Amino acid sequence: MTDLQEVLDEIAAEAASVEDCGVVAQYIPELAKVDAKQFGIAVTLPDGTVHSAGDSVTGFSIQSVSKVFTLALALGKLGDSVWSSVGREPSGNPFNSIVQLEQEKGRPRNPFINAGAIAVVDLIMAGHQPKEAIGEIIQFIRHLADDDSILIDEHVARSETAHGDRNASLAHFMRSFGNIDHPVDHVLGVYFHQCALVMNCRQLARAGLFLASQGRDPVTGAQVVSEQRARRINAIMLTCGHYDGSGEFAFRVGLPGKSGVGGGILAIAPGKASIAVWSPGLDRVGNSKLGTAALEQLARRMDWSVFGA
Repeated sequence: MTDLQEVLDEIAAEAASVEDCGVVAQYIPELAKVDAKQFGIAVTLPDGTVHSAGDSVTGFSIQSVSKVFTLALALGKLGDSVWSSVGREPSGNPFNSIVQLEQEKGRPRNPFINAGAIAVVDLIMAGHQPKEAIGEIIQFIRHLADDDSILIDEHVARSETAHGDRNASLAHFMRSFGNIDHPVDHVLGVYFHQCALVMNCRQLARAGLFLASQGRDPVTGAQVVSEQRARRINAIMLTCGHYDGSGEFAFRVGLPGKSGVGGGILAIAPGKASIAVWSPGLDRVGNSKLGTAALEQLARRMDWSVFGA
């Protein structure tokens, strides 16, 4: 039987020896300051056991990985009516593209591109002030991670706000089609704070465990989302979780996954594990370069690909 801890230690050692680890995100100044050489990985098993290696307890900005949790929260609050505001198809375009929005009359292609995630935030805000919506998102993620220490990095949130013109354009464009109900600055305020959540690999892997366990937190026994809904979230992660690199990620790794420009990736091996990897250096489409390579190796060595050996 393959020893998981041994595999993780070997993956972390190999990552430490790689010279070309990608380039950190430059368009958010706070993220541009992060050392690209860092690497962490954590795996949480259904019994709650955690195995980790590298910089697994170093906090990082989860950025778009947060979109998995806000989608789950929105589906729990509003059910399948969410899909009237956002689609479920891969975009084939960069995460902040405005091209498809015009062609598709302000309805984002999926909830993981920026426009889609902004539309999901607008849905979550129904009946809430921005601070209340932010609080609800934080509490939900703290509950999933079983960790009340998770916080928002206000420096990152301010940095995103100051350089958020493209996201503002997406939101205004959707509002012009009637697909955003709340004031754009309120929606963006929640969205930027959501993306500025700081977690480490161990916390993130724990938070995603419900998706590896048919929608139920196997440690507490709480049903987070229905089994069918967990399966559908995983499906969208597989097809849309890496933007225009989603097909390549599915081809190489074979697991549902969601990346963020902070260098984090949450990946799910259904029935087997929730995995979080972090390395801030990105590839040409904005996904963690070392993180993707690490997940490819982990899935192969543990035989975790959803497509079989």
